[in-house]
Amino acid sequence: MKYITPLFMALSLTINFHGNTAEIPPLQHSVVYQPTNNINKYWISEKLDGVRGFWDGKQLLTRKGNKITSPKWFTKNWPGTPLDGELWIARGKFQQTVSCVRRTYVKDNCWQKLYFLTFDLPEHKGTFSERIQRMKELVLITKNPHLGIIEQFKLPNADALNSTLKQIVDNNGEGLMLHFEDAHYKVGRNHSIMKLKMYQDAEAIVLEHIQGKGKYTNMLGSLLVKTPEGIIFKIGTGFSDLQRSNPPEIGSTITYKYVGKTLRGVPRFASFQRIRP
Repeated sequence: MKYITPLFMALSLTINFHGNTAEIPPLQHSVVYQPTNNINKYWISEKLDGVRGFWDGKQLLTRKGNKITSPKWFTKNWPGTPLDGELWIARGKFQQTVSCVRRTYVKDNCWQKLYFLTFDLPEHKGTFSERIQRMKELVLITKNPHLGIIEQFKLPNADALNSTLKQIVDNNGEGLMLHFEDAHYKVGRNHSIMKLKMYQDAEAIVLEHIQGKGKYTNMLGSLLVKTPEGIIFKIGTGFSDLQRSNPPEIGSTITYKYVGKTLRGVPRFASFQRIRP
């Protein structure tokens, strides 16, 4: 996959990191992919496994409205118009990205590896196709190597979509995003934007550590977790040996992946992914 950079071509409140109230940015959100016969009408991009960011024209914020402390050089010459995008290092580098973004003090070394890859313009009134062109122009005008745009491309049909998805996942990517070419930016859930993965993911709260057996004696065997819907089940796969020796704390929130659910609503083939920051 390629990423284009200058070198490459309804508000509510939340509590921020410092205990103050913060306005949640007016962002749009995708829905889960639903099969469609007009794939060629959608712009496709890789779904990056990073931290979503919002540039309000003056500062970087998380999707919850918390201020992100970044070096001044990172956002130098950025446009005065809002940008919706992803703070990202590389595939498989989610934890490093989170570690850098969450710091309340600037650490230049980690920010040198980061990019803000733009995927939309919240205040632009045009179609998504028009917004893509404008994003490219803004990135070129800015001439900041840490500001880029996620590559958007077209595919002819569902077979090509599935083939591209497999290629992305086989190379440690997360999935794909589909954005209808004539869609306008819509705050909240937007059915013109769909995310496509080979699996589903969700979050659950850790209730208990269940000790392992055999080679996992004296280590974590599985987690007993509870979903927001109240479903309690075990997750016993997806952990490294280091994570089994230092399991997620009881009460913490984890992200897991799964393939469908049972009639009782229990996720099938659930596998641990990460601790949610």
